[in-house]
Amino acid sequence: MEIRIGIVQSMKEIDVELADDADREAIAAQVEAALANDAMLWLTDRKGRRVGVPAARIAYVELGTPARERVVGFGTV
Repeated sequence: MEIRIGIVQSMKEIDVELADDADREAIAAQVEAALANDAMLWLTDRKGRRVGVPAARIAYVELGTPARERVVGFGTV
């Protein structure tokens, strides 16, 4: 699953690709808790790297859909 975080007063976004089995609702709850407590939002990407974003700097958060397997060819899914 991909998560995109917009940063206040910055043109750049932070893109974090989470593990395929990441729970969308658990991530949303983690983001809400960080925002409510003005705490650091810590996420771990699929390679095990930890990314921290101060809640005060978060402008928006987009939670993407879980990554699907890519289909090659003319077949339909």
